[in-house]
Amino acid sequence: MASPALLTPASKLKPLSPVKPNSIAPLSPPPTPQQQQPQNHHARRHFLSLATAILTSPFVLPITPAFAGSDEEYVKDTEDVINKVRTTVNMDKNDPNVADAVANLRETSNSWVAKYRREKALLGRASFRDMYSALNAVTGHYVSFGPTAPIPSKRRARILEEMDTAEKALSRGR
Repeated sequence: MASPALLTPASKLKPLSPVKPNSIAPLSPPPTPQQQQPQNHHARRHFLSLATAILTSPFVLPITPAFAGSDEEYVKDTEDVINKVRTTVNMDKNDPNVADAVANLRETSNSWVAKYRREKALLGRASFRDMYSALNAVTGHYVSFGPTAPIPSKRRARILEEMDTAEKALSRGR
């Protein structure tokens, strides 16, 4: 409950003195539409529409689909990430290269995710789904607990299982 001292002011408020303007400027009538727009607005509009049409034509800026790469490239990149995850997760916690391996894995996984997450054709694939889930678990662990913290056995088993299913799905073209 609030104390009464906080609810009532400690001192009396002084009224503000009224402000007297020095001089009052006469109000001018609002400008007419002819005064607001210059006389050559039609020429400017025509020029801008013509320039926009020229600059956005398919000959100047060809429209290409934003596909990250071929299917072979996706398979190769995903297999590389799978191998890095397996080697990093299975490293001994006393190994002096763990922090470097984790930093390398984070960089590789970030680039893989950035490259393939916006591809509509890949979002439905089982390999992409499993890889994304495993990478999320691995990077989430290392972000939360640090690069030298060992991954608990249950989480490691789940990550390695997702890697196996992603690899099987890749071999089947899924």
